[in-house]
Amino acid sequence: MMSKDVVIAGRILLKRPAYTLTAVLTVALGVGASTAIFSVTNAVLLRPLPYKDPKQLVIAGMDLRKRNVHDLPFSNADFIDLREGTKAFFSDMAGVFTGRMVVPREDGTPEQVSYGVVTTNFFDVVGGKIRLGRDFTAQDGVPQPKAPVNDAGAAAAPGRLPTIAILSYEYFRRRYGGNSAAIGRNMTIPGQPGPLIAGVLAPGFRLYFPPDADVEPAPDIWIANRLDYDSANRKEFSIRPVARLKEGASLQSAQGAADGVAAQARQNFSIDQTAGYYISMEPMQKHLVAQVRPAVLALMGSVIFLLLIACANVANLLLVGASLRQQEFSVRAAMGANRWRLISPILIEAALLSAVGTVAGLGLAWAGIAELRVLAPANLPRLDDIRIDSVVLVYSALAGLVSATIFGIMPAWRASQPSLMNVLRGISRTSGLASGAFLRSFVVMVEVALSFVLLIGSGLMFRSFLKLQSINPGFDPHNLMTFQLQGAGLDKPAPEQRAAFVRLIAERLRSIPGAESVTASFPFPLTGEFSPIRWGPEDAGRDPNRFQATDFQIVLPGYFETMRTPLLAGRTFTDEDNLPGRSGVIIDQDLAGKAFPGQSAIGKHILVRVRTPEAERVEIIGVVGHQRVTSLAVAGREQIYFTDAFVGSGRIQSWAMRTGSNAASYENQVRATIKAIDPQLLVTKMETAESVVHEAQAGQRFSLLLIATFAIIAASLTGVGLYGVISTSVRQRTSEIGVRMAMGAERSDILRLIVLQGLRLSAVGIAIGLIGSIFLGRVISALLVGVKPTDATTFVAMTVGFLAISALASWLPARRASILDPARALREQ
Repeated sequence: MMSKDVVIAGRILLKRPAYTLTAVLTVALGVGASTAIFSVTNAVLLRPLPYKDPKQLVIAGMDLRKRNVHDLPFSNADFIDLREGTKAFFSDMAGVFTGRMVVPREDGTPEQVSYGVVTTNFFDVVGGKIRLGRDFTAQDGVPQPKAPVNDAGAAAAPGRLPTIAILSYEYFRRRYGGNSAAIGRNMTIPGQPGPLIAGVLAPGFRLYFPPDADVEPAPDIWIANRLDYDSANRKEFSIRPVARLKEGASLQSAQGAADGVAAQARQNFSIDQTAGYYISMEPMQKHLVAQVRPAVLALMGSVIFLLLIACANVANLLLVGASLRQQEFSVRAAMGANRWRLISPILIEAALLSAVGTVAGLGLAWAGIAELRVLAPANLPRLDDIRIDSVVLVYSALAGLVSATIFGIMPAWRASQPSLMNVLRGISRTSGLASGAFLRSFVVMVEVALSFVLLIGSGLMFRSFLKLQSINPGFDPHNLMTFQLQGAGLDKPAPEQRAAFVRLIAERLRSIPGAESVTASFPFPLTGEFSPIRWGPEDAGRDPNRFQATDFQIVLPGYFETMRTPLLAGRTFTDEDNLPGRSGVIIDQDLAGKAFPGQSAIGKHILVRVRTPEAERVEIIGVVGHQRVTSLAVAGREQIYFTDAFVGSGRIQSWAMRTGSNAASYENQVRATIKAIDPQLLVTKMETAESVVHEAQAGQRFSLLLIATFAIIAASLTGVGLYGVISTSVRQRTSEIGVRMAMGAERSDILRLIVLQGLRLSAVGIAIGLIGSIFLGRVISALLVGVKPTDATTFVAMTVGFLAISALASWLPARRASILDPARALREQ
């Protein structure tokens, strides 16, 4: 019997192709969009990390609370203290830090590779598998022997232990062609003994840290860290600890032990006390997604709203269909049909529409995921893992099932309550429409409310994006080419050699026709590579509690002129400032305002700790505008600038060239110039500064694009739903309209009557949506820049815009009603 009902329902749907196609497309849009975004949610927030027992993995971060600095890496000594002090709760703890370097390929040409330096237990802790060769052993991490001192007081060079390396599978295939004969050999690295290759990792191994942790996600070369436990430095921070909880141990207990370690450090070391040193312990997956979680959840919430709007739209279609079949259902009831026989045609019809729409939605989701990978910001973790897997398929099937239930339940309920008097009265089709009028109106009001919430969200995001684009990054990105230089040539042994080499590069680049100025820095604005140093007023030497954190930058003379960062007081660096022994610094306006409020900072002194264990006194020679260092959306910390010579010359990596025209057109000339200087120098990350700024907007642009797309689809579906309800109402009130026109009503009166009906429905929905929008604003407040969640301009604009959509959706059927022939309308009834 069920199969027969399915066949009948299929035939009914095929006889109404426009109705069926509209319903299927609506379901496909809702299910497809929600499936695509759920694939992102699943990959980023839900899918376990590809490690052994990933829920047991914990990340430790160092916080300097008195300086408002969080999630710093650890020094060697602090790492050792943490590991030893938490042994009762962790089965093991490992450490990692990463970087980039240039090594020659087998043919001698330079190649940039990423490396990871790890404690020898690292792969055992996280569950990394070795494909070829062996894992690290404890012997690989034995500290290098100390140099003995001879009678003259000079250190004699002892025999050094070899550096042991494990290669990633991808790098092993790229460099050695997968030849296992490479295992047991030394790599070739200029200027130093190459590491001994002990093994090769299994394919696909990656590190999972937040983008601002500055950790390479897939190092090519893994090197065993020979930590010197006896002379570990507490002032050089590099290690990211990863620990594995013991069976039965809780994170709260481990955090308590870590609190004890930090408290002991604050008691023993004054610098930890004055900085407010604390340790935070967090599950690895939670730590990875903490920054993107609000955006992903906001997108998931938006797309669920869209799915509900799609369901409401199809429910209205089915309600109209059920109303037109009231006489059929009344006859069935009169002939003894039970409740199931009355509702089954509607439920089966809803199930068929949902099934076909879900399959079509999966196709849309598959295409949408490909686009999401292109549009998603680079800092979205696990971007490559976004795909349709078994979990996503289950979600899609459940979304289709829930959709069928939502949009099928109300029409089925209406069908289960036929009026036998309708059979005796012989009601017309248009009279039957009246029986579901309230339900259809209610569904449209729900649609309007949900759609309005989405529109408010997209409006707030749009206003926020406009604010973001108007933010001054602190430099002029137009006609500015940026790139990085790496290679052994920049690692000359003497500072004066490095300084001469940097000057040579700058002179050659300036000689390029069209180049207006050239400079270099480390790091570069909006790259996210900044780290804090200590600064304080002159009396901070007596009161260490007065030291605070600031970001620093190493620059060449001419940096501010090339970047067009405004000079507000004093002067910028000259070549004379870029000589050893000079102590002049430049600070930004934020640091000047904090250090010397209401005073001129020029000629005054502050204490900084950059090149010596203890703070040293430096003179402020200039004040410049503030540059955004890690994000356009966040102003960031204050900044202090040093010359390259201040820190020993050759520390700069990022270069910038101001040109007279399109900066991108100079790429080949820059590469050729660098190659002529030194073929072993490698040019990387070459892009215009405009591209750097564009990338800094990627996160907000991604969220805006998706939420705005969902809002436009939702508003369109709601407009269609409102049009359907008003059209049905016009058909239901045909005789009333005929009587009004026969009694002398004008066309404008009929238009006003029908349009006002639609606007009333919308007004109620908007009123409900306003309440929901207030809660939405709180949810997405973390995504907004310079805009309040209750921004009046957005609320007014979206209200007016939605009422305009409602007026249009109501005007179309109202116009048709206004041109009815009164006599014909009365005859049809």
